[in-house]
Amino acid sequence: MRPKVGVAVIVVKDSKVLLGKRMNSHGSGTWQFPGGHLEFGEPIEDCAKRELFEETGLTIRNLRSGPYTNDIFKTEQTHYITLFVIADYDSGVLTVKEPKKCEKWEWFNWSQLPEPKFLPIQNLIKQKFKLKDWLTQK
Repeated sequence: MRPKVGVAVIVVKDSKVLLGKRMNSHGSGTWQFPGGHLEFGEPIEDCAKRELFEETGLTIRNLRSGPYTNDIFKTEQTHYITLFVIADYDSGVLTVKEPKKCEKWEWFNWSQLPEPKFLPIQNLIKQKFKLKDWLTQK
């Protein structure tokens, strides 16, 4: 079986990032950035905008290509390459638009991310990712 490609959107608003608590899927009960599967032929930035809006009702601007992680979910026997996109909040009212997949959305300081973290966030932190280094890129 081949790895799948996921896109995770690190949305920044007032120096905080948006996380949702996952449900009814692998990683249920963990906190993750909004995002989802990259569709065939879809540009990564378009996937980030689409998934974010479908899940939260928010729009973003100033998208930057971020790092990636190699995520092997041993229990579920799934393998993802997660592409991170860093973006600034633009507009919209934060809404749980997929209540069967996400319990709630909340804004967190990068230094105070909640537990437990979804595997791609754990792997991102292991890479010593520093959000502040990406925020200066336009």
